[in-house]
Amino acid sequence: MASASSVVLLLIAAALTAAAPGVLSDPPPLQDFCVADLKAATAVDGFPCKAASTVADDDFFSDAMVAAPRTDTNPFGVNSTRATVSAFPGLNTLGLSITRTDLAPGGLNPPHSHPRGSELVLVLKGEVMVGFTSAANRLYSKVVKKNELYVVPRGLQHFQLNVGKGDAVFMAMFDAQSPGLVTPTLGLFATKPAMPMEVLTKTFLAGEDEVSAMKSKFAGF
Repeated sequence: MASASSVVLLLIAAALTAAAPGVLSDPPPLQDFCVADLKAATAVDGFPCKAASTVADDDFFSDAMVAAPRTDTNPFGVNSTRATVSAFPGLNTLGLSITRTDLAPGGLNPPHSHPRGSELVLVLKGEVMVGFTSAANRLYSKVVKKNELYVVPRGLQHFQLNVGKGDAVFMAMFDAQSPGLVTPTLGLFATKPAMPMEVLTKTFLAGEDEVSAMKSKFAGF
């Protein structure tokens, strides 16, 4: 007869196996498609489905990645065009999305994280240093060139820096229809209401004047 401890271990293993599809990516869909009804009044974790009779060919199509966006509208020299479910309703329940990011020479996609998705980076043009930090504060990075790939695990802080001589473009693919975006600098200096000054001065071991100077740089974000 199996011991109580072995039974518990078997139950834990079974639970983890059952939960695996939802742990590693968005839950699998229950039907062929569920085009997001972005105007629905009912709030759910995601979006409710449009009536099948109203679904059209264009619900499964997006040309958001075609045009090259400007990269001179912010001090970082970066512009990201996102095709997540809120902009591409056909992605609803499919567990994937994509973003095009354009970088000016020396442009930086500042450190950020995606709490709900892992990221696969495909460089289309130029040379991009992609890096992420682990929970042990270990930095992993690589200069990625055209047609090369780099993967960033879910939830880890990462960045992309254009280290080439010209413009750079990369696609970031996610295993989530809405991977989320958390940018630490904005989460500290551009919150509403404002982060308490005492929290910031103690976090950065700096005086109020120094913190105020840092905050002023993010006033427009």
